[in-house]
Amino acid sequence: AQNVPNSDWEKKVTEYFREKLKENNATNWVPSLNDVPVHYLKPNSLVKFRCMVQDMFDPEFYMGVYETVDPNTNARVLHFGKYRDVAECGPQQEIDLNSSQTVTSERQTFYCVPVPGESAWVKEISFLTELVLSESVVVLNPQFYAYISASQARVSPSTSYTPSRHKRSYEEDEDMDLHPCKQKEQHLGNSSGGDIHGCVEPKRLETEASAGHHLISPNCSPPLDLNFPLPGEKGPACLVKVYESWESFKVNDVLEVYGILSVDPVLSIVNSEERDSSALDPMECMDTAEEQRVHSPPASLVPRIHVILAQKLQHINPLLPACLNEEESKTFVSNFMSELSPVRAELLGFLTHALLGDSLAAEYLILHLISTVYARRDVLPLGKFTVNLSGCPRNSIFTEHVYRIIQQLVPASYRLQMTIENMNHSRFIPHKDYAANRLVSGVLQLASNTSLVVDETQLEQGQLDTTGVHNVTALGNLITWQKVDYDFSYHQMEFPCNINVLITSEGRSLLPSDCQVHLQPQLIPPNMEEYMTSLLTAVLPSVLNKFRIYLSLLRLLDYSISDEVTKAVEEDFVEMRKSDPESVTADDLHRTLLVARFLSLSAGQTTLSRERWLRAKQLEAFRKARLEQQKCVNGNEL
Repeated sequence: AQNVPNSDWEKKVTEYFREKLKENNATNWVPSLNDVPVHYLKPNSLVKFRCMVQDMFDPEFYMGVYETVDPNTNARVLHFGKYRDVAECGPQQEIDLNSSQTVTSERQTFYCVPVPGESAWVKEISFLTELVLSESVVVLNPQFYAYISASQARVSPSTSYTPSRHKRSYEEDEDMDLHPCKQKEQHLGNSSGGDIHGCVEPKRLETEASAGHHLISPNCSPPLDLNFPLPGEKGPACLVKVYESWESFKVNDVLEVYGILSVDPVLSIVNSEERDSSALDPMECMDTAEEQRVHSPPASLVPRIHVILAQKLQHINPLLPACLNEEESKTFVSNFMSELSPVRAELLGFLTHALLGDSLAAEYLILHLISTVYARRDVLPLGKFTVNLSGCPRNSIFTEHVYRIIQQLVPASYRLQMTIENMNHSRFIPHKDYAANRLVSGVLQLASNTSLVVDETQLEQGQLDTTGVHNVTALGNLITWQKVDYDFSYHQMEFPCNINVLITSEGRSLLPSDCQVHLQPQLIPPNMEEYMTSLLTAVLPSVLNKFRIYLSLLRLLDYSISDEVTKAVEEDFVEMRKSDPESVTADDLHRTLLVARFLSLSAGQTTLSRERWLRAKQLEAFRKARLEQQKCVNGNEL
């Protein structure tokens, strides 16, 4: 309002919030949709949301500037439509859709879901941090719907509309997209009146988007599918509306957004009216009913966030600074690196106990957990380190408990039970639904650095159908190429990923892997359940947090090999080939270099030393000897 002649007001808003959020612990004062149910938050308040971009909708046009007029006095008032879904309109005012002052602007809508497989400890620590650092959270309001008073119970037209994909003339657009809004506004304003409260009853508003995939909505006849990639996921899905630099965000990016919460019940009413009217008049809207249902869900179930600030996240570990390049973060990193050695030793001991006394398997598990794709050379992903832990007891709770331990260490994970039933009936690959104009999620639509544990010990004899074969192929491509080919019916689109895959199996896995480690238990506990549970409860929370920081931090460190060491490694490999030309291959060199890389990083060293190279060769020799020994015992099983 103060900057009507000046178009720079938008930059001032962004800068204001950016500076405010830099202040000490300011980000923790902003309530998060990850922690607080949406019905406890004030509408039009500042909120944040940690999420993954699941889908990207068509661009949306909205009235950036519009004018209202009082029919009685002819008084005109100029309004701004940014950061709003519903136009601001007084009881005695109407929007002048033909005003010369009207400015149409564009924004991009992303459909965002909580990070798939996010660990419970991430949510708990994030919430506790905010709770401790906030003296009082004044924005929380259990009775937030009381803000609609009788005098304001007038339904205003939405400030936005999504352009139809069908080409139409400007006159038709104006007539078909704008005037119906005015008609609806007048109709609802005259007929609804005080009945608005009936549409905003507390029970419906307090329905949380936490019951899993499907929620029943009064405005949708079929159940509303929140399109979470993983089964049983909880948390809100949000329509995130971005006003600038949206080209930098893409599907599967993990974001933290700060913006204005929009849960106006009017949205549900208007959307319901649009569906009803378009059923009577197909020419009014060219979008299908299914598309309208998916793209305009009830705001109480899928709230809208109008983004003021958004950033891609390097990681989602709340124990680490969000950005490691800042000065304060560098101090944190250097302090932690100074005590790295005892943390590694404790973690190795903890995982050794978890793997029934097998210290070699524990070493490789640490290397696996800190591995990450650091670059791509043509189609080859560099840095991936898929481990096949063979020798696991069949149909045992051992693999389930190993996963639970990994779940306590990494920020995001998922256990995929590789049964014939799951292979044949699960949806692994995301596909495009053209009727609803959306990307339907699949199990393999995961955020970067998610740990995927594939439990092959569950596999029994049976027949894979076409879906099962496609799913196994997709898993193999994910492991080998770190990519998933999304199904767009007429073509496939390649989505690169960075997923840590651990395969637990009885014999050698059916799936490809970078490294097979055969488990050699040194002890067999009489009660596996009790043993694994006591192992977790015995670890102090402070020690567990150090493990979590250790594994997340080392993934983010840079690494290099000096020319001198490179030359020494080449000469060493030539000697290895001379002494054993049959068994030493280029794959062995690549794997040993990977082991040396992660071995160095696990010790806090960002360059390869001669000592670490020799240790990597030693570990590989032990691992291969164990495989040969097992082959001799069990024939060609491995």
